[in-house]
Amino acid sequence: MSVLAPQGSLGNPGGPAAPDTVAATAIDPKRLRRRRANPAGMRGQSRTAYLMIAPMAILLGIFVMWPLVYAIYLSGFEISFYQDPEFVGLQFYQYVLEDKRFWAALGVGLAYAAMVVPIGMLISLLIASFIKTLSRRLASFMKTTVYVPAVVSTVVASVLYLFMYQDQGLANWLLSLLRLGPVNWLNSPVTALPAIAVPGIWLGLGITTLIMLAALLDIPDSYYESAQLDGAGFIKRTWYITLPVMRNVLLYLFVTGFVGAMQMLDLPLIMTNGGPVGATTTPNLFIFNTFRDGTAYATSFSITAALLLFAVLGTLSAFIFRLVNSEKSLDG
Repeated sequence: MSVLAPQGSLGNPGGPAAPDTVAATAIDPKRLRRRRANPAGMRGQSRTAYLMIAPMAILLGIFVMWPLVYAIYLSGFEISFYQDPEFVGLQFYQYVLEDKRFWAALGVGLAYAAMVVPIGMLISLLIASFIKTLSRRLASFMKTTVYVPAVVSTVVASVLYLFMYQDQGLANWLLSLLRLGPVNWLNSPVTALPAIAVPGIWLGLGITTLIMLAALLDIPDSYYESAQLDGAGFIKRTWYITLPVMRNVLLYLFVTGFVGAMQMLDLPLIMTNGGPVGATTTPNLFIFNTFRDGTAYATSFSITAALLLFAVLGTLSAFIFRLVNSEKSLDG
């Protein structure tokens, strides 16, 4: 009985097999056909993915999408505690858009966000850069210290800064050392909003700093070493290395910080109640005051104002994403 030798090995018993023989042994046609004919494995993976997403999708639908749809439905009715709801279409949208107080509140919210978000991100970046240079023990202590404002209640921070802004408070005492003041911080339309922005920056400092620190630690040291060899200082390294690599993180922090600042309610409510003369009436505080003012149709007006604020925030967020294009993260 003779055994046929593979093609290409005749006359060269120990020599390498022919290329087609190697290809035949490397790829099993039967296994390839089974993969093509039986996509059950892919369906199983898709089913598992859908099952893992389902709880979050259900919660999102119950607590976000359904209230949004129901609010849009209610905004078309004239709701009163004394009469049955009456359908009025887009009438309350016209009322809100014609209300100068609504536009003034949006302006206050934009001014507050313009003070809180950029300054807070800059301070957080500087603190994160400083923590990165420390030893492990000191860095752990600094991270814990910086995170403390994140666990402080907004109400507690409001009361704390109210005492600091009093005539004999800490802020005026520091000004007295420079032979300035005292300043009536919360009773002047010029200084009230910046005075409220200070605790707003302080409250958001911890989380922003830790996120930036994590992004900084993800940047390879070889980037900075190469820049130092070329004679680049701290400012140039930050401008040409840190900021471009952290672009997506900065975009996330800016958008979330902007939306959160525009929705601020507790600080102006407790510290100034929107005064003086509406200088600290943010959009949410305007909606809150409108809802509790006791008029017959305050509910419909406040719901419509909240929906318009939602549309404004969504439009501005989309504009920011369009203006600062998010790119694929760099792989360090």
